[in-house]
Amino acid sequence: MKKNFVLDTNVLLHDPSAIHGFEDNVVNIPIYVVEEIDQFKRDVTELGRNARQVSRELDKYREMGSLTEGLSLPNGGTIRVIFTQEKVPPEFSISHVMDNSILAVALHVMKTEPDMQTIFVSKDSNLRIRANALGIHAEDYDKEGIDVSEIYAGNSEMLVNAAEVDRFFESGSLPIPEDGLQRYPNEYVTLRDRDNPNRTGLGRLMPDRGLVVPLARSKDAVWGIRAKNREQHFALDALLNDEIRLVTISGKAGTGKTLIAIAAGLQKTTEEEVYTKLLVSRPIFPLGKDLGYLPGTVEEKLNPWMQPIHDNIEFLLGLSRGDKRSGRSYHELVDLGILEVEPLTYIRGRSIPNQFMIVDEAQNLTPHEVKTIVSRAGNGTKIVFTGDPYQIDQPYLDSVNNGLTYLVEKFKGEKLAAHMTLVKGERSELAELAANLL
Repeated sequence: MKKNFVLDTNVLLHDPSAIHGFEDNVVNIPIYVVEEIDQFKRDVTELGRNARQVSRELDKYREMGSLTEGLSLPNGGTIRVIFTQEKVPPEFSISHVMDNSILAVALHVMKTEPDMQTIFVSKDSNLRIRANALGIHAEDYDKEGIDVSEIYAGNSEMLVNAAEVDRFFESGSLPIPEDGLQRYPNEYVTLRDRDNPNRTGLGRLMPDRGLVVPLARSKDAVWGIRAKNREQHFALDALLNDEIRLVTISGKAGTGKTLIAIAAGLQKTTEEEVYTKLLVSRPIFPLGKDLGYLPGTVEEKLNPWMQPIHDNIEFLLGLSRGDKRSGRSYHELVDLGILEVEPLTYIRGRSIPNQFMIVDEAQNLTPHEVKTIVSRAGNGTKIVFTGDPYQIDQPYLDSVNNGLTYLVEKFKGEKLAAHMTLVKGERSELAELAANLL
C-alpha cells in the first residue's frame, strides 16, 4: 500500500534529490518548506547550493502541471506541494512558527487521507518528538540505510592452519582462504593460527589475484615514527602504497590518524619524491562558540584553524624549543614548495596533479563536498581523508551520513581505495582514558 511522506526543510537541504528517494509513494512538500528554502538560496555555502538545486527541481515539475494536485515522478511516485489551514494545538510553542506550520501539514495529510500511512521525515530529532506527540509517525532521513555498527572497518581476522601461516611467510603470499564472508580489495587481515592463536601474520587482500600478501614495509620507520599497533601498521601500508590512490582513516581522538598521514606524505614527497607536493587541508569549523572575525592577512586568519596541522608537522620535524626560536618550523617546507596548508574553501574548480593530499577532520564534510574534493584529483595524485565520525560539528550530519562514512562505504569495493579504522589511542595514557571515559 502506498504511503504519504511529508518532508521537513532540513531533509531537502541535506539531500536535494530526496524527493526521488521514496519509491512509488507520495512525497508531500509543505509550502512552508519552500519558503524556508528560499531563505537559503543566496547562501554561498553547501546549504545555498542545495537550496538552489531544490528550487530548480520543483520549478521543473511546476512547468509540467499543477504541483498542488500532484505530479508523477520518474520512479512511479507522486510529488505534491501542500498548504493547509490546519493548526497544531495551542500548547505548542509559538516561537516555532514554521515548524508548527510544517507539522500542521503532516497532521492535515494524516486526517484527510486516513487510508494511507503518513510518515513525517525530518533530521531534527526534537521535531520528530513533537510530531509523535501529535500522533504522527516520524522518521529520520537516512538515504543509505547504514547502521553505524555495520560501517566497514577495513580489517578483519582469518583463522587458518599452521601450514598456511608457514606458507604465507615463506612464499610471500597465500591463496585467500574460503570462509564464506564477503571480502574487499585492499582489506587488511590478521591471519591467526587455529592451534596457536598468538602466532599471526599481517596481510592485505588482493581478490583480483586471489591472494593475501604481506605488508610491504611494516617495520620501517616513516619520517622517524613507527607503527605502535596493528591498525597503524595497516594504515601506513595503505598510505605508502602508490597503487592505492584513495585512503580513508577513521578513529577516535589520539589514535594517530593525522600524524601518520602527514608522516607518510612527507616520506613520499621529500624522501622518495613520488609526489611534487604535500597538500594538507581541513574544513573550518569551531569547537564551541566562535570568536568572530580574526585580524590580519589570509594566512594569519587561518593560523588558528590550521594549528593542529602545524603541530603535527613540527613534531615530525623533531623541533625543540630552541629550534623554534631560531626560526626553524614548517615554514621551511612551505618556502621550499614541498608543503602547502590551506582550507577547503577554495578547492572548487582546482585540478590537483601529482600531489599527496590530506583532508583532515573529514567527518565535518557532506557527501557532496567529499565528491567535489575527490573529483579535483589529477593524474598521479593520492588523497587521504582522516576523521572521527563521532566528533561532528555540522548540525545536519551524524556518524552515518557524513562525508567520511559515505566515502568509506562507496569505495570499499574499489581496487584504488583502502580504509582503516584505528582503535587504540597512542597520544598519551591520559588522552586515551579521556577518549574512553568521557
